Amino acid sequence: MPKEILKESENRMKHTIESLIKAFSQVRSGRANPKMLEKVHVSYYGVETPITQIASISVPEATQIYIKPYDKTLVSEIEKAIFGANLGVTPSNDGIGVRLSLPPMTEDNRKQAAKEVHKMAEDDKVAIRNIRRDAISQFKKMEKASEISEDDLRYYEDEIQKLTDKYVERIDELAKEKQNDIMHV
Repeated sequence: MPKEILKESENRMKHTIESLIKAFSQVRSGRANPKMLEKVHVSYYGVETPITQIASISVPEATQIYIKPYDKTLVSEIEKAIFGANLGVTPSNDGIGVRLSLPPMTEDNRKQAAKEVHKMAEDDKVAIRNIRRDAISQFKKMEKASEISEDDLRYYEDEIQKLTDKYVERIDELAKEKQNDIMHV
């Protein structure tokens, strides 16, 4: 049973890391990244559909994204959806697709994005520590119920702390990589 708690806690920590990586991919760095469009949904026959499902997205240049819908009648809908998503870029419609030209990031934009990354990392570190706290409370309940000994309790607390340290360190690495990517001109 305690090993199952450890395994479940590690799975929750892995999911936290995966969601952080996904969130980091949507923070704009100096280059065009199609993942910044993941939250954009287009009205397709009355259904809000992710833009990635109705169009091909390419990066022809470092500061441009080109969106070519599979159905050419959606070009104006895609343009409206990008305006509505408030991405900070103005789409230009060429009749076949939509081109997004990303303005160069200023020093202030870079600093703001780095702060955002730092905050995301801190929030996820708190989430990792909450997972640790939940596991330790379960171990303590088991010890009170005499399901595990006091020595086992200390062992499992050490194991969950090792997991916590491992995942907090991974968050720090990811945040540092993303901040370097953002600040690199």
